[in-house]
Order: sequence, then C-alpha cells, then structure tokens
Amino acid sequence: MTDLQPAPLERLPDSHTLDDLHRFMQRYPRLFVLTGAGISTDSGIPGYRDDNGEWKRSPPITLQEFLGTLAMRQRYWARSMVGWPVVARAQPNAAHTALARLEAAGRVPTLVTQNVDGLHQRAGSSAVIELHGGIDGVTCLDCGTQHARASIQETLEANNPALLDVTAETAADGDAHLEWHDLGGFRIPACPNCGGLLKPAVVFFGESVPKERVEAASHALDAADAVLVAGSSLMVYSGYRFCVWAQRQGKPIAAINLGRTRADPLLSLKLAAPCGDTLSALAGRLALD
Repeated sequence: MTDLQPAPLERLPDSHTLDDLHRFMQRYPRLFVLTGAGISTDSGIPGYRDDNGEWKRSPPITLQEFLGTLAMRQRYWARSMVGWPVVARAQPNAAHTALARLEAAGRVPTLVTQNVDGLHQRAGSSAVIELHGGIDGVTCLDCGTQHARASIQETLEANNPALLDVTAETAADGDAHLEWHDLGGFRIPACPNCGGLLKPAVVFFGESVPKERVEAASHALDAADAVLVAGSSLMVYSGYRFCVWAQRQGKPIAAINLGRTRADPLLSLKLAAPCGDTLSALAGRLALD
C-alpha cells in the first residue's frame, strides 16, 4: 500500500463544483460507480476511517486471526452479536436512492461496492457487485452450507443472554467496539447442518476478494466511460485498484468524499461533500437533461 501525504481538507462544495460534477456526468454518461462506507453513514452505520483516512479505532479482525484461535472467534462473534443488529436495522439513505435512480436512467450500468450492508439493493439498485460480500449471510467452512445471518443471531442471543442488553459503537461491518470481560464463557455458533466452523459471508482483512467478482468489476470498468467514487477513502487496495486501472485506460475519475483518498493524485474532479446531498442534487439535475 503506497503512503500518501495528507491532503488539505477542502470546504463543502458550492454550486460551481456541483456544476462541474454535472458536466462530468454529461460528458461521460456511462459511469463505473465505486462506493464505500461513507455512503452509509447517513443510515446510522459508522464508517471505519477519519477524514485523513486513518482508522478511527482498531482495525477489523483478519482472516488469520479468526481461523487461528477459539479466543479470537469468541471475540469476533461477541462483537458481531452486539453490532450486527445496527446494520440489519439500517435503511437506505438519499445517496443509495439517488444511485438507484441513476441506474434506472441508464447512467450506472454497474455499481461496485466495498460495503457489506446490502443497502444499495434495498434502495433499488440491481446491477450491484459486492466486492466484500454481504453481512446478511454466514458460510460453513466445513460443509459449505449457507445460512441467514438473522438465524445465527437467534442462536447467539439464546446461548449468550448476558450480552442481550449490551450496546457499543458499531462499525460498517457490524463489528461492535466491545471488550467483554467474560469472553471465555461466550458460546460461538456452530453450523446447524454439520456442527462445523461458521464464518460470515464477507471478505476479511487478509483474505482475497473472489476472482470472479474482480473479473466482473473489471469488465464493467472496461465498458464504462469514467469512474465515480462515492464515500470511500480507497485505502484498501481491493477498491483502489480500479482507479489505477481506470488511469491506465485513460478514463477520468471523479470522487465525492469527506476527506482525502488514496487516489487523490489520480482524480480529475473531487467534491469534499456529503454523498446524500450531492448525489440527490446530481440525480435531480440529470433528470432534467
């Protein structure tokens, strides 16, 4: 991961910068849209990073940690039990709705998201590639059976009633900032089908994005006129790479993000603005074209 010097934070855009984004969309009508955690903060799901792209708290668990010890799995599932309901109850916000409108208008043939909350689909977007999977599913690593996360939550709550009334700040992946004193007694869920090891159907840090998702997103980029990044610092390579590939293809990149991004040197246009207000205004203008 290439280190970048912090870029000075910009002011919220005036009408001229929104005009610039409107012209960008008029010039490049088929967008490859890449979204991150910042697009879901208005839905009550906190993001991972601050305006400088740094972690707000400890980084998420890695795949190696999850698989390595029972204690780390107990820690993960305890935090997930407390935090998952926040993500499950979240509703799409204006940004998700605006992108669904742009898809319906033929402006966004494919939307690629780094988020696992499923809010794009619930807002009406259908051509969505979830790079990191979906938090609404759980996979058995032994027999391969897929389970609904809601059903696993019922098991977690039944087996660990001491945590039912606990609340904690939650991150975008449903991981609560919880350091419980009695993790040794926490009962992790087992596969209802075979008793095997369960893992959320998401890509953990240290785990590769499935090849077929990357290839599908790459084909979507090839077919697009330009790239629009919304609500992502792009500090993780799984998203940043599409900006690198776009630059190699000579395709311009615009971004809507509060704070710096890893791709700042590659951008043709950047708005340091809230995603919801900006995308809603943009969709409204384009509807009048």
